[in-house]
Amino acid sequence: FDVPLVISPRGMLEPWARSYRSFKKTIAWYLYQRRDLQAAAVLHATSQQEAENLQALGLSIPIAVIPNGVDLPDIPVPGTRKSKTKTALFLSRVHPIKGLVNLVQAWATIRPAGWQMLIAGPDEGGHQAEVEQEIIRQGLTDTFKFIGPVADEDKWELYRSSDLFVLPTFSENFGIVIAEALASEVPVITTRGTPWQELETHNCGWWVDIGVEPLAKALEETINLSPEERQAMGRRGRLLVAQNYSWDKIGQEMVAVYEWVLRGGEVPECVVTD
Repeated sequence: FDVPLVISPRGMLEPWARSYRSFKKTIAWYLYQRRDLQAAAVLHATSQQEAENLQALGLSIPIAVIPNGVDLPDIPVPGTRKSKTKTALFLSRVHPIKGLVNLVQAWATIRPAGWQMLIAGPDEGGHQAEVEQEIIRQGLTDTFKFIGPVADEDKWELYRSSDLFVLPTFSENFGIVIAEALASEVPVITTRGTPWQELETHNCGWWVDIGVEPLAKALEETINLSPEERQAMGRRGRLLVAQNYSWDKIGQEMVAVYEWVLRGGEVPECVVTD
């Protein structure tokens, strides 16, 4: 059957992902991956940044730019967080791409009093041991805590009980955890390896260059804010998610793309054809 193919790379073709252990990936690209991608009716990118990276590969097919959707969770009543210790949360894979060694070194630069750094997520390839070695080297064993993988139904409580979310990643096609943190009214620090410039334009977080020094500067700025200022940033973040990343809006865009692929007609606004 001549069935149109829609491919969502989900970050697998981002520059960092392609360069990491690249030998086999390069062979696969020239043997069959480029051919298979070129046969698609449309590619689905989750951000403009990912779309531009796909275009840079020389693929001459349309790209639909549609972000991931995010549920809006219930949030705690203001003033119900009783812990005197403030919590910064990292929730993702413990993998070299996520920049955790940079995070440890940035934290060591400022050593904020009254804060803890919670690391949630599965260890991949034994990278946690490398991060733990850096934590020991920096004398931060009392500050960093690893809790391992977290079930989906439990992650929202982690967000709700945190004062800050940090994703110091080298590369993300979207970064769903950023949207989830914002939906939970938690301000975010992340890098320009993500497509989240909206953190700056909506004043709900920090979008910084990759590296220890920019990360340390953002951490220091965040920690020096009053709880009320961080809460105000969180409220702006939740509003951003409600306006731009609701499932209703994203579902309508996906339906429009599939109808266009099947029936033709006017190109949906979210599709880049150049």
